[in-house]
Amino acid sequence: MAHQYFDDNRELAHDYFTFETQIHGHSYRFGTDSGVFSRQQLDFGSRLLVETVLETYTLDEHILDLGCGYGPMGIAVAKEYPENQVDMVDVSERALDLARTNATSNGVSNVTIQTSDGYAAVPATDYQFILTNPPIRAGKAVVHRFITEAFDHLADSGHLVLVIQKKQGAPSAKTKMLETFGNVERIALKKGYWILDSQKN
Repeated sequence: MAHQYFDDNRELAHDYFTFETQIHGHSYRFGTDSGVFSRQQLDFGSRLLVETVLETYTLDEHILDLGCGYGPMGIAVAKEYPENQVDMVDVSERALDLARTNATSNGVSNVTIQTSDGYAAVPATDYQFILTNPPIRAGKAVVHRFITEAFDHLADSGHLVLVIQKKQGAPSAKTKMLETFGNVERIALKKGYWILDSQKN
């Protein structure tokens, strides 16, 4: 069975890769490996999500990067807001090892990086922002679980912000966010990618 980026890929042969990129005016260097999502460059959806969030909001104290992969979104937010606490979780141990290395190499220390299948190992209920580029290939049920379970982990007035392509289920995700939170707004649209925001009222 082929490994997917949302699996625990510790047994997969290594094929390390490093690239440099700019996010919201800062330069970053990210190390990646086989079996992780978008290993050769920062994927368009994650870039659009993190840059939209950084341009649109002032991010308060506690932030969760759900399904962080090798860490670009959480690290960029932590770099921008060094006084904030950014939690980063993923189901893939390989991705998390990379995220830890990437946080250190990019001079970011205000992050906590741990294994979690969705919110399973996330005890906090006071996030001001939960950011996610959900694993579409894991299936609609997983994407919708990322949405519905966010509610109990957000502080009052907290935001769930996610990116999803129209052709990969954005309208369905938008409907689920409206059902869960009673509100949803598309705050960005580019190349078929939607950035959706729901606020816990």
